[in-house]
Amino acid sequence: MSTASTSLVTAEKKILGWSIVLSVLLVFAGILAIVLPPIAGLGVTILVGWLLIFGGVAHLVYGWQTREKGGMIWELLLGLLYIAAGVYVLWNPILGLVSLTLGLAAYLVVEAILEFILAVRLRPAPGSGWLFVDAIITLILAVIIWRTWPLSAAWVIGTLVGISMIFSGMARLMLSIAARKLIEKQAT
Repeated sequence: MSTASTSLVTAEKKILGWSIVLSVLLVFAGILAIVLPPIAGLGVTILVGWLLIFGGVAHLVYGWQTREKGGMIWELLLGLLYIAAGVYVLWNPILGLVSLTLGLAAYLVVEAILEFILAVRLRPAPGSGWLFVDAIITLILAVIIWRTWPLSAAWVIGTLVGISMIFSGMARLMLSIAARKLIEKQAT
């Protein structure tokens, strides 16, 4: 094996090593979210509130920077709307959590569809069956959220996001391990 191909294999193994570490961290974060669902749910709500505010500021800056090209008013209004929504979510985190619970159900449906498409595209690859499992579990989680909303919003986001994180982490971990074995097999 040449020096170039040896260094390429080493680089690929290093990347896959990081992928495995990040997958394990994702599983660990999922476990924490399940153990502390109200805290995880409020944490997600506060994060979304701040992201809305930062997005609103970005729209304001963009609108101001492009004022000669037209559309400034709409960018400024959109920025103010983002900021108002972010402030509202931060000011009323429980109501924000209830709203985010419904939004999470919609997000998980989209995630399940995309995971299924990815699984179909990667179907011949070793470990791709885990993506099918991830898609099915994610779709089940979306249905559970929809059926329990809004009464259980305090624990749903933390618990279900935690479960989704565990399955996503496991799917990525299995794919990374399969890819690492394939690289080792090709290197010999």
